[in-house]
Amino acid sequence: MSAEAADREAATSSRPCTPPQTCWFEFLLEESLLEKHLRKPCPDPAPVQLIVQFLEQASKPSVNEQNQVQPPPDNKRNRILKLLALKVAAHLKWDLDILEKSLSVPVLNMLLNELLCISKVPPGTKHVDMDLATLPPTTAMAILLYNRWAIRTIVQSSFPVKQAKPGPPQLSVMNQMQQEKELTENILKVLKEQASDSILVLEAALKLDKDLYVHTMRTLDLLAMEPGMVNGETESSTAGLKIRTEEMQCQVCYDLGAAYFQQGSTNAAVYENAREKFFRTKELITEIGSLSLHCTIDEKRLAGYCQACDVLVPSSDSTSQQLTPYSQVHICLRSGNYQDVVKIFIEDNLTFSLPVQFRQSVLRELFQKAQQGNEALDEICFKVCACNTVRDILEGRTISVQFNQLFLRPNKEKIDFLLEVCSRSINLEKASDSLKGNMAAFLKNVCLGLEDLQYVFMISSHELFITLLKDEERKLLVDQMRKRSPRVNLCIKPVTSFYDIPASASVNIGQLEHQLILSVDPWRIRQILIELHGMTSERQFWTVSNKWEVPSVYSGVILGIKDNLTRDLVYILLAKGLHCSTVKDFSHAKQLFAACLELVTEFSPKLRQVMLNEMLLLDIHTHEAGTGQSGERPPSDLISRVRGYLEMRLPDIPLRQVIAEECVAFMLNWRENEYLTLQVPAFLLQSNPYVKLGQLLAATCKELPGPKESRRTAKDLWEVVVQICSVSSQHKRGNDGRVSLIKQRESTLGIMYRSELLSFIKKLREPLVLTIILSLFVKLHNVREDIVNDITAEHISIWPSSIPNLQSVDFEAVAITVKELVRYALSISPNNHSWLIIQADIYFATNQYSAALHYYLQAGAVCSDFFNKAVPPDVYTDQVIKRMIKCCSLLNCHTQVAILCQFLREIDYKTAFKSLQEQNSHDAMDSYYDYIWDVTILEYLTYLHHKRGETDKRQIARETEHERGRSRER
Repeated sequence: MSAEAADREAATSSRPCTPPQTCWFEFLLEESLLEKHLRKPCPDPAPVQLIVQFLEQASKPSVNEQNQVQPPPDNKRNRILKLLALKVAAHLKWDLDILEKSLSVPVLNMLLNELLCISKVPPGTKHVDMDLATLPPTTAMAILLYNRWAIRTIVQSSFPVKQAKPGPPQLSVMNQMQQEKELTENILKVLKEQASDSILVLEAALKLDKDLYVHTMRTLDLLAMEPGMVNGETESSTAGLKIRTEEMQCQVCYDLGAAYFQQGSTNAAVYENAREKFFRTKELITEIGSLSLHCTIDEKRLAGYCQACDVLVPSSDSTSQQLTPYSQVHICLRSGNYQDVVKIFIEDNLTFSLPVQFRQSVLRELFQKAQQGNEALDEICFKVCACNTVRDILEGRTISVQFNQLFLRPNKEKIDFLLEVCSRSINLEKASDSLKGNMAAFLKNVCLGLEDLQYVFMISSHELFITLLKDEERKLLVDQMRKRSPRVNLCIKPVTSFYDIPASASVNIGQLEHQLILSVDPWRIRQILIELHGMTSERQFWTVSNKWEVPSVYSGVILGIKDNLTRDLVYILLAKGLHCSTVKDFSHAKQLFAACLELVTEFSPKLRQVMLNEMLLLDIHTHEAGTGQSGERPPSDLISRVRGYLEMRLPDIPLRQVIAEECVAFMLNWRENEYLTLQVPAFLLQSNPYVKLGQLLAATCKELPGPKESRRTAKDLWEVVVQICSVSSQHKRGNDGRVSLIKQRESTLGIMYRSELLSFIKKLREPLVLTIILSLFVKLHNVREDIVNDITAEHISIWPSSIPNLQSVDFEAVAITVKELVRYALSISPNNHSWLIIQADIYFATNQYSAALHYYLQAGAVCSDFFNKAVPPDVYTDQVIKRMIKCCSLLNCHTQVAILCQFLREIDYKTAFKSLQEQNSHDAMDSYYDYIWDVTILEYLTYLHHKRGETDKRQIARETEHERGRSRER
């Protein structure tokens, strides 16, 4: 060892191992001690805290010399911080269970996006369009990790979350929590929109037959080196931590099963997919056994899922004898055969096969149905409750409050049934002494709780009672009962039996609140609230459920109502109505809104107008989801109400932005262009940005057939959209005069934000309007100076060809918007050839040549009856054909290149000959010669095969050439 190296080692060893708490991440960054820190038995800070801090430091914005806000710089320090965060996750072996438990959704989203970036996944590329089988193993695994996390997060968000008790209010903490909540909601919204793509990616992963590899700390270090130093190791089949195919499939099957199970609540047919995936997971766990190091499945939860799937989707070959008790109960409940449920529960009291929680859930479901007006279920509720009570006492649990309530007024039928259940629930020959003792104590306590001696003698003379209690115990009990007198009965008992205590007020309030949450009948909701307010005046019952959400513009007015009962009723009716409208239960939504309108009309003109506005929005949604889908025009009354809303000038009325948005979209969708261009009041154009945007779109559609010089509104629309897509730099100074926050923000000079514009466009269905908007954004995308491949679109010539200040436009946001709009437009009309060409051009511009060729061919197919007719020349222009040629060339389909060269107005012989010279072709080569009709190309082929000595192929080309010659002579 050299002296210099020895000095360096001594200096390193003398440094403290534990850095100061305030700058530990800087210490790890500068000293490269991360691995040493992680090897400690209990590292402080913990690995997940390291991830959070590394990513927070890397995402801090920077400040330039002019004190302007700049995005986080892409410098060496930030790249190292991101790399350190990835290395910590690699140390945790990318275990999503650990990461999800400890990291928030925004942090984990940032971490996995960094993993995608470092794994060479092209940004903006849809994962569903990528072939996992052809990707490097670590890249494929990164995509799988992201999409597994996406659907796991969606599933987790559907579970109810217990609200944490708020501590002392701190403004900074509350602001931070609110920002994180909003960011989480935005991420969840995107994940839910991409859920179908994520499921397709994971389904494709199940078809892989090769092992995958996930990045380790070593492979991440290799990626951080210069490309020339890696020697390709990170893309080989042995780099990283090996994940066996069976382990990967096991995790993916479980996550897919959970996603399908969650979707089953709205589409019962999906439960079959969930069942298939869960049972495949069980098979894979059996195959993997104890050898698995990376496959962590909660087997108890998996067993619960499988059990639920057995109930929801019984096997097709199962008979009634083969069905599990769960399935039998579920079938009986669906068919309304409740007596059989009672029989199953009595039989289960002998076997104890059904969990107590499941039996209680069945009783709750029956209680809910009974409380909704089905009085015939009252008897069934008592019988099921009696069965559950006998099961409880046999297992040594206390009797439920529900049984005591139902048994407050006993009669002969109830006593007879209870004795029958007790007799059939115990096998006296095989039962243990503890079971017999529990049953005897129960019967004895029931007798003590009865006032009517006739019922006491019914029990004491029963065979089971005589068998379980000794003669002395029976006589003592009967004597106790006989000594009772009416005088004693009228007094308060010295020692009250526990079973005589009625349910407490808190239990009754809890049951009523439960009914309040479930009910959608406005009159039943009113009745429940009256009962609740009669029990207590201290509670605010509009806070019972955190799912009851009312827009903030309304809540201030509603919560200002002085009468507590009226305030609760208005809030709950409106919240439930909005929820029903969201889930497309329009009939119940209309009932709830109508009841609320009738209520507020009596005391608040302001809330009356609010309800009229909400009912208008509900009627729009009802028509669009019903007869509007078949093209039937809305009634004239509805159109008049929409106009009335847009022209409304009532002061101090709280208005929701979405209603104006929906009204303008409604007018555009039903081609009410005359009103929007000529009849809309001038004040609306100044006060309502959606009316202004709708007026410009309608006028542009009207002027479209005219000469270019007359399209003034097109230029106005262009300027409005450019302003919306612009950005501005903003900064904030602290008390010390320093810049504390600098950000690149959307410009506030536009009439709305880009996200609001995108949300509005996604409410449009009129093809011409969508085509106009698409062409505008495509033109705006093409204006960039660094653009290589233009995107084509219909009517693109009506827009200006330049922008005075290119730097002010957020072109990345424009590119994302174009992709979103094309995806939405194709969901409305999948066979629109113009939109298909735009989608193909986008894929072409991002070097996704296989997907681009797919959409070019689809565009030709839809406008030529699947190529039974000639494709119109305005669809397959020379530019489109040249791009198809380039796609085929880069995909090594060289014979297809020669075929496509014939479609150009001037045949490109140079490209055709060059492509035919290629011998490594991925297409069918000589099988395609029948599709070459140009004799010059065929002659060249004949010459080429002759020169190579390929006799068979030369003969095929020569015969095809002669056939074309004879056809020309004819």
